[in-house]
Parts: sequence; structure tokens; C-alpha cells
Amino acid sequence: MTHDDETIAELLAVVVSGRPDLLVDVGLADAPPAVKVELAGVREAVSGLALAESPIMPSPGLRERIVRSLAERARPARRAMLVVDMQNDHLTPGKPLEVPRARNIVPALAARLESARRERVPIVYVLDEHEPDDSDLDNWGTHNVKGTPGAEVWAPLTPKPGDRIVRKPTYSAFVRSDLAEVLAELSVDTLVLTGCATEVGLLATATDALQRGYAVEIPPDAQAGGTAANEQVALGLVQLLAPYGRARQALLRQLG
Repeated sequence: MTHDDETIAELLAVVVSGRPDLLVDVGLADAPPAVKVELAGVREAVSGLALAESPIMPSPGLRERIVRSLAERARPARRAMLVVDMQNDHLTPGKPLEVPRARNIVPALAARLESARRERVPIVYVLDEHEPDDSDLDNWGTHNVKGTPGAEVWAPLTPKPGDRIVRKPTYSAFVRSDLAEVLAELSVDTLVLTGCATEVGLLATATDALQRGYAVEIPPDAQAGGTAANEQVALGLVQLLAPYGRARQALLRQLG
């Protein structure tokens, strides 16, 4: 058996193991491009073999799950774009909680915001805000204090009429905020998360959103973490997770 044959045999074992494709793709994220091409070929070959077999009728319960899943996937996404913590205290050089990489994403993020406005996608600015005596400042240093210039949105990304603003005091945008109510009012089922820091606010918000049944998208060019490695880890974790099934179904029923 050649080296290529061994690779194909190993990939075949993975494909027929029943392991979800999402887990396989995440696990092979760092694999050489040639391996990913081979994986796609193996999947296609296995699909071809399956189609050649006589069909087997699924049980009523399985059929209901398949039909429901297909209907959910075919449904157009109702998106809202969230801009998280793009504030002066995170983008100004020398500030205690500066995220230098966040300045690099401003042009791409501004372009996405303009596109969202043209397409009438709701935009929600999620702003970190603290009272002067907030004990959280003891751990993280003084930042985003209510009423100070540091808590304001970075000027090139200033909200425009019609944009919504949600204030939160901690990592997740859902904690001690009215974000859930705003999203319900906007009738959305998918959140496009942008801003900083990817491994903190975006990751915490994404995790909460997925557990509440929202689909989550994080455009790579509109997010910024402390380092490229941190971004890669956080984005990989979000990619690995799917919306919690029961919460997703409840959310879609609510939206009608």
C-alpha cells in the first residue's frame, strides 16, 4: 500500500465512523491542503456508493428529524450585525485594555456596516460600560467608564440613525443587558459578530447566543483578538459549535 493509499484508507475510516463532518473539519483544520482535497474525494465517493444502494425508508421519528432539519437549513437567515466593544478605550494606543489589532479591522468593518445598512440588516452596537465604582475595574483597570470619552465608539465607526445600542458590563453581551429583548424585537435568528476582543467578548457572546438558539457568524476580517493565535483558537471553538437544537427550534417557531 502506498502512502497515498494509506491516507485514503485513514480518511475513509473517519468518514464512515459516523463522526459529524463539523468535528472532522475542525480536527483537520491544520491539515495540508492535499489531505483536505483527498477528504472531499472520499466523501464524494462514499456518497456515490450510498446513492447506488436501494433506498431504505427511515423510521417516522428519523424522517421527521430529517425533514425538520432540511426545512431549517432552507429557511433564509434573518441576520443582525453586532459591533462589540469597538470603543476608544480598546482602540486608543497606550490604554490599559488596548487591542492593537482592532485598529486594523476598522476599514473592513466600516465597509461591512455600510453594506448592512444598504441591505437593511439591523445593526446593534454592543458597548462595554462601567460605573466608576464597579469592582470589575479592580481586575481590569479603569476602562469604559460611563460618561467618559473612553466609553465612546471609535469615531470612524460612529453609529448612525436607526442603529441600536446595547450596553453591557461584562464579557457576554447577553449578561445584564437588554440584548435579548432587542433581538426579539428585530426578529432575527442569526448574529454576525464583529469587533473585539475575539477571545473575550465575541467568544462569550457567541457561546451564549448558540445556547439560546441563534446561529453565529464571525467574519474573519471584522474581528480582532489580542493575538492571531488567540483569534484562531476562538474562531475554531465557535466554528465547532452549533446552535442548541431545542432552543433553535423554539426560536424559529417564535419568529414564525
